[in-house]
Amino acid sequence: MIPVDSTGGTVFSESGKLYTLSSNPGIRVYGEKLVRISDGEYREWSPQKSKLAAYIRTGGEVFPITKDSRILYLGASSGTTASHLSDITVDGKIYCVEFAPRMFRDLVNTCASRPNMLPILGDAVNPEEYQFAVGTLDMVYADVAQKRQADIIADNMDFFRADIGMVAIKARSEDVVSQPSEVYRASEKRLEDRGFKILDSRNLEPYENAHRMIVFKRK
Repeated sequence: MIPVDSTGGTVFSESGKLYTLSSNPGIRVYGEKLVRISDGEYREWSPQKSKLAAYIRTGGEVFPITKDSRILYLGASSGTTASHLSDITVDGKIYCVEFAPRMFRDLVNTCASRPNMLPILGDAVNPEEYQFAVGTLDMVYADVAQKRQADIIADNMDFFRADIGMVAIKARSEDVVSQPSEVYRASEKRLEDRGFKILDSRNLEPYENAHRMIVFKRK
């Protein structure tokens, strides 16, 4: 396995595929391939099923996640991407917020064997709902399919005093009429108006249509 430079050696590549070193060997989360070699078991990380993996595969230059990162994950769904973050943040914590009850049930199952993942049933637009469950944060990661995506993550970062953010902007969830490029520019400007500096911004094609990952930090 070859470490991916932009991730600080926490994500690995082999034959054009991404992997994380499993913190829960022998367990598949979404049917992913498991590869066992001398230093442990690796889980294939599919960019078709994870926007964060797609960001890495498309050349993402900023990966502000380390083994002790404390992350608020908005829109965690069933925990596919969060489970790979769990492999990386072995000494950290991932607070996984999901609104849909069906997805939340699957998320609870994913978290059951991963003690650094905490499932939280809540609405990302109301951070006060889950304030009681969230500790000190390093960053917020957002993947929510609704309007005001830039403001939702900025509100949570202000509420929990986090300095780093990553948001997967879904253009069609934000505006079905405007061109995706216009939606991305508006989202970046909104984050800048809220006091953040854009560190990286890139489309996720060919893995995700009309999606862009924006990485930013507080000025």
